[in-house]
Amino acid sequence: MNKKIAIAAMAAASAATIALLAQAPAGPPSTPAAILKGNYARIKTNFVKAAEKMPEDQYGFKPAEGIETFGQRVAHIANQMGTCSAINGARKPSSAQGKTAKADLVAALKESFDECDKSFDALTDANAMESIAAGRGQQPRINALYGIVVHANEVYGAMGVYMRVKGLVPPSSEGR
Repeated sequence: MNKKIAIAAMAAASAATIALLAQAPAGPPSTPAAILKGNYARIKTNFVKAAEKMPEDQYGFKPAEGIETFGQRVAHIANQMGTCSAINGARKPSSAQGKTAKADLVAALKESFDECDKSFDALTDANAMESIAAGRGQQPRINALYGIVVHANEVYGAMGVYMRVKGLVPPSSEGR
């Protein structure tokens, strides 16, 4: 008898759990392509906000000799347009080359992210492992795009130090 009660209790608990899970709101994206797109959207937002937040007169700031200025870091990421445009079919030069003014660099950065948006928008789970020409040869599409996100995060992390030294809170830390 106890065995029948235990089985009935487990069945009831399982049914209740399934019912609760069915009512739970959808969680964060769970496919590789969706996760990478979400990571890209976050770094894009943080990077543009950081570039906009740093005052114009600090674009020439560098924390030590031998390190790029804040403006050069912005230009460096704006140059990722070459990688994204190559993924999209035809390599294009960045308009950041030789620019030092904040307005020019922010515009070039946004232009670069517009080009990269096309690359990330085209990513699906179905084509993620498709071999494409990127970087130093052929690689899976998702790997090339992952590299863009990783590199942008590395550069953003360094720029966060530049901002903190100048008394500014990086966008990813605002409200904490």
